[in-house]
Amino acid sequence: MTTLDPEYPIGTPGRAWDTDEKLQWLSAQSKKRSYFDDVEKRLLTLNKSDYELIKYGELGYANLGFSNYPLYCVKAGKFENDRPTILVTGGVHGYETSGVHGALDFIENAATSYSDTVNVLVLPCISPWGYETINRWNPYAIDPNRSFYSEGPADEANLAMKCVSDLGLNILMHIDLHETTDTDNSEFRPALAARDAIEQGLWEIPDGFYTVGDSARPQPRFQTAIIDAVKQVTHIADADSSGKIIGSKIEQFGVINYDKKPLFLCGGFTDAIYVSTTEVYPDSPNATPEICSKAQVAAIKGALEYAIASNLR
Repeated sequence: MTTLDPEYPIGTPGRAWDTDEKLQWLSAQSKKRSYFDDVEKRLLTLNKSDYELIKYGELGYANLGFSNYPLYCVKAGKFENDRPTILVTGGVHGYETSGVHGALDFIENAATSYSDTVNVLVLPCISPWGYETINRWNPYAIDPNRSFYSEGPADEANLAMKCVSDLGLNILMHIDLHETTDTDNSEFRPALAARDAIEQGLWEIPDGFYTVGDSARPQPRFQTAIIDAVKQVTHIADADSSGKIIGSKIEQFGVINYDKKPLFLCGGFTDAIYVSTTEVYPDSPNATPEICSKAQVAAIKGALEYAIASNLR
């Protein structure tokens, strides 16, 4: 275990960050890629006869020296409010690249294939600032993926929840696309320890894909369907030397569970029967950006096909 890393460049050991430290952290962030070129441009070129593109909000970060970011969701193909809906979310942690690009690839190449049977709704990049600056947090040093509750501190989470709620849909399945990266240990967990002055364990980063189910609704066969689809594309993570994955016991091959609602995770904000968080490992010597995005698409398709087969026979 580690407490506040004395080598971390921001903060005082043993004291949680206040406004000054958060501003110091923000001043060290910079744009490294473009949400507008990489994400928005692709969304704006979607064929309007096959997709409905909805701007569901905007993040006003221009006053912080960045941009105001329009937020989009996509309805694929036919959309009928009395049918079950499949929800796909990406980019809750903006630095987790394949979560965003996998969602976009799914929209462009596969989403309409299912739209005669279910509604397909995709929020491909919930945290555009995090995408551009390659960050887990938003500009206020808040983790959106611990903020999915009513009137929470992250607009990224609040606006995504409002978008889904306002549509008034019956969410059958929610799959949330993530990555586990080497920077989780080298940057993001040390930053968390520094921000909160609370011990953080540095776990072994798993080499391979795994999923995080919901302990309140685990659906092991559903998780297996995802793993079986993804292992056609990339390798599945084994347990670490302690028999766990990121500190949690393995429930089945390639699967751990979190209690998502009390943790205020994106995967917990709906009452969907089927819930999973994907975790791709982009730093593997056997992975490429293309493989990572293909793994996300395979996970979505495997999940979706299981949910349809199990509930809409």
